Amino acid sequence: MRHLILRAAGTVLFCALAAANASAADLKVFSTIAVQGALEAMAPKYEKKSGNTLDITWGTAAALAKRIQAGETPDVMILTPPLLDTLIKEDKAAPGITPVASSGIAMVVKADAPKPDISTPDAFKQALLDAKSIAFSDPAAGGASGVYVAKLLDRLGIADAVKNKIKHPPAGGNAAVLVAKGEAELAIQQTPEVMAAQGIDIVGVLPGDLNNITMFAAGVGKMPKDKTAAESFVQFLKSPEAANAFKMRGLDPA
Repeated sequence: MRHLILRAAGTVLFCALAAANASAADLKVFSTIAVQGALEAMAPKYEKKSGNTLDITWGTAAALAKRIQAGETPDVMILTPPLLDTLIKEDKAAPGITPVASSGIAMVVKADAPKPDISTPDAFKQALLDAKSIAFSDPAAGGASGVYVAKLLDRLGIADAVKNKIKHPPAGGNAAVLVAKGEAELAIQQTPEVMAAQGIDIVGVLPGDLNNITMFAAGVGKMPKDKTAAESFVQFLKSPEAANAFKMRGLDPA
């Protein structure tokens, strides 16, 4: 009798595991590089907890949105709220926007290099004028920080003065990497992105009202392969585990 009970229990467990594996989903995720470090840290926890797997494509929010507009169909997307709103209005994403985290912008220099004073807007402006080269994301690629920094240079009245010393990383690349390689003296980029780079020191976030806070949000694709799994991942991004990963990588959980 005991052997029959054990055999029956084993059969039930096998069936449960088989059902779980059968229901597991492979989620295609399009995500902005701004949350890459945090998402890479939390992905194994989500996969272990849910049984689902994440197939993540990284890029600038604008570049990923263009790919969706061109016909690609991720199950989940992590972009900026305005881009998600546009995709929803164009019927390229399901209704619903879930804010997950926000980020400011920081300046970095090569590891162990002298750090310029950026404690005030005037000091920050002078640091840019004094720098031999300045790296930030190409505004043409649509990255949030690149678009903002380009406008900020105009606002400070120094766009013409520094235009010949500006360097951009490849589309979707990290400006801080150019500093680490010695190809630029300073870099300005989203805080979590520069925190993910090696060989650099963070000078600080942009001072006062020069800093720009960007919100990132998650949405479900128009035709997800598994709607329940896609929605569960979006909800996971609001969990304590996700919040901790965001905080550890320079983001403020929403």
